[in-house]
Amino acid sequence: MIDILFCIRDDHDIRFVGLAAGICLLSTITAVLMIRQARSASPRGQFGWAVSGGFATGFGIWATHFVAMLGYDPGIIVGYEIARTAGSLLVVLATTIAALLIATRRRAPRALVLASVLAGSGFAAMHFVGMAALEMPALIRWNIGYLLLSIALAIVPLYPALTLASARTSLASALSAALIMTGAIVGLHFSGMTAIDLVPSRIEGSRALLSPTTMSILITLASACLLVLCLSGLFVARRTRAAIRASEMQFGALVKGISDCAIYMLDGEGRVANWNAGAQRLKGYRPKDIVGKPLSSFYRAEDCAAGLPDRALAAARETGKFSGEGWRVRQDGTCFWAQVTIERFCDEQGRVIGFAKITRDITRLKQDQDRIAEARRHRDAALDHMHQGLCLFDAKGRLVLANRRFAEMWGLSESQCPAGTGAIDVLRTALAARIGSASAESQLSRIWMRLEESLRDPTSPPLVLELDEELIVAMSSRRMADGGWVTTIEDITARRRSEERIVHMALHDGLTGLPNRTSLNHWLDGEIVQAAAQQRQVAVIAIDLDRFKEINDTQGHAAGDRVLQQIGASLGQVLEQGEIAARVGGDEFAVARHYSDPAELEAFVTRIAESLAVADGEGACVGASFGIATYPGDAQGREALLNNADLAMYRAKASPGETICYYRAGMDEDARHRRQIANELRHALARDEFTLLYQPQRSLRTHRISGYEALLRWKHPRLGHISPMEFVPIAEQTGEIIRIGEWVLRSACREAASWTSQDKVAVNLSPVQLLQPDLPEMVTSILLETGLEPRRLELEITETALITEKARALHSLRRIKALGVSVAMDDFGTGYSSLDTLHSFPFDKIKIDKSFLLQSGESPQAQAIIRAVLALGRSLGIPVLAEGVETLDQLKLLVDEGCDEAQGYLFGRPSPMQAEPAEQAALRA
Repeated sequence: MIDILFCIRDDHDIRFVGLAAGICLLSTITAVLMIRQARSASPRGQFGWAVSGGFATGFGIWATHFVAMLGYDPGIIVGYEIARTAGSLLVVLATTIAALLIATRRRAPRALVLASVLAGSGFAAMHFVGMAALEMPALIRWNIGYLLLSIALAIVPLYPALTLASARTSLASALSAALIMTGAIVGLHFSGMTAIDLVPSRIEGSRALLSPTTMSILITLASACLLVLCLSGLFVARRTRAAIRASEMQFGALVKGISDCAIYMLDGEGRVANWNAGAQRLKGYRPKDIVGKPLSSFYRAEDCAAGLPDRALAAARETGKFSGEGWRVRQDGTCFWAQVTIERFCDEQGRVIGFAKITRDITRLKQDQDRIAEARRHRDAALDHMHQGLCLFDAKGRLVLANRRFAEMWGLSESQCPAGTGAIDVLRTALAARIGSASAESQLSRIWMRLEESLRDPTSPPLVLELDEELIVAMSSRRMADGGWVTTIEDITARRRSEERIVHMALHDGLTGLPNRTSLNHWLDGEIVQAAAQQRQVAVIAIDLDRFKEINDTQGHAAGDRVLQQIGASLGQVLEQGEIAARVGGDEFAVARHYSDPAELEAFVTRIAESLAVADGEGACVGASFGIATYPGDAQGREALLNNADLAMYRAKASPGETICYYRAGMDEDARHRRQIANELRHALARDEFTLLYQPQRSLRTHRISGYEALLRWKHPRLGHISPMEFVPIAEQTGEIIRIGEWVLRSACREAASWTSQDKVAVNLSPVQLLQPDLPEMVTSILLETGLEPRRLELEITETALITEKARALHSLRRIKALGVSVAMDDFGTGYSSLDTLHSFPFDKIKIDKSFLLQSGESPQAQAIIRAVLALGRSLGIPVLAEGVETLDQLKLLVDEGCDEAQGYLFGRPSPMQAEPAEQAALRA
């Protein structure tokens, strides 16, 4: 140590030594500033600051060495070799820059040790290379001890100096680091100078040298550059610190001034470290109430129990940031939906020192989102439960959404038509999934063209696609305001099938499956037009079943339906091309065909007649009557053709032994007359065209009048007198008999009530009247209205009236008889005479039909029938009245056989009762 001090005192100029120390201090201060600046810079900035610091520091250390060398005066220095002098500068620059790069990019102790060794070795190398650059008439001998000491002094102090420079940020630590580094460099220089021993020697050769004066100039320039770099570093450092302070002040003011969200710090344990105005407004806490409280203070009890606060801090601690949403609690206990961000803060060693927390109240946004989500759920539910398939396309023709029904309808999965698929590709995929790729491509252009047409014209009808037997769809597309469009696809398979069934039902008979009258009319209209154009003929066969009513009455309607079904099946089986069979009524059918040769018609009729040999269920065959009319021979139109065929059929039905009848001119005259009678009957009552005549009934035992039968007569103003035999059946067919019969009953009762005698009045009841459910009520009402005693009224019914609804008819008769009204069986022996009928109901009288009495003079059989009926009446205790007595012989027969009463022209003709005829008065006497 003494030698080092002697070296400084005796061999150096103290002024230069002080100057060198100052330059060295400036260099080390620059190094410390550059290291700290690089620490806070980006990776690219770190490199720049490290290179700049290494260059300034290396240049300063090099200048320090040679300033001190300028102060070294052994008295024999000649100059400095240029190459070695430059080499010493390059060595110190390279090693110093490398050391600072390591120190700024690596904070581990190993990195700082490596930087210290590299920088100290560079300093020592620069010193000894610079010493070797000295040119003087002497040789240098080295003291190994001081040499090693100089190297140690250059390396060892640099580790604590670099640690202070990089790990801390205070001014004292910076100054300490600079002084330590300065001491290391000064120690290196003077211990190295002490290590040399000069031995006089001759200078050999002539080499390029830098004189001490030139060296002084260079060192002066280097020192100026160093000064500039140092001042620049100081200026930048001050600007940086000022900017940081200003930024911190601005950020602090910003954080404190923000009121719409809470921004505050948490310490490393998750406790509140500070509190801003926004936090106070949002959460209600004042700083003194919340600082130091844990993060869990803002969570609901159930969230704390679930560990949500700890998980949030753990996520921020591990990943650097936590973001989430959830319910948070204010000081007053109310809750709000918060958006939370927690970011960790670390020190320079990477240790977590706290967290920054930002909380925003997004309750309204959450409510809006919930409403949107609810609306979206409702929309999705509506779309998924639509009966129709729906596709929404944007203005570029890309699929936006498709509902579940669309995928189900076409048999698609969700992945086959994702959002963004082009409209034509959606159509191609759907068609291919249903009908195959080949068929889809063949129909694609046509369907796409129709789709574009519907988009251009909103009034265009839906496009109906019959894809297969199981799928028929109707596609509708409508443009939207934004240029996109909505396409709806409705599965109308069931509707189309229903429509087809409805059409079939409208044109076919439900029981037999044959075409109905409407279908037959359409067919005939078309065939008549074609026949007129092609000079052909059309034949219609009207068919009416025989004994069908008997089947319904005796075996039930189910048996009748089976017969109709068998006939329908038989007709359908024998039809050929160009022929039709239809059911046009209850037991009425019609068949038709076009023909050119009469032989074709004859064969057709034979084929149809043979097909109708249908059993009725008990082994008997159901017959039929056929009426045939042709176009254009018998009629010029469809209605006339059908009507004439019906007329021919009725003629066949009315002709015993004749089942097939061809229409002839004149057949329609009777039908026309019947239609006229039916039409006039509707107005006869209103025109007061009906009158009642009364024919007396005489007791053959007392020879006195026992009563009168009311007989209806019709005098038409134009047609004259019309026989009851003619108009009564027509009235029964049209239903007018109900109104007429009620008028007859009321008129007869009213007139009988006005008679001075107590004779009975007999009124005939039609079978149609007998089946009316309110007949007993009507009789009761008329009796009360007219005041006629029930015992003076006798109702006459025919046996045929009991056949159709026997139980129903007998029930009505029993109710009428309970009123005290007498009931007589009229025309006994002409209808379905049955002892069961007499047994079923206690008739008050039996009337023998006049046909038997008229034939009694010539027919023993008629006399036998009369005797049998009279005997039957006596055995049953029922009085018998004989109708149609016109001669004394007939009267004698009745008296001889014990007949009770008689009626006929012999006793009086039917006449009005306004003035009692003389003959009736004589009979009464």
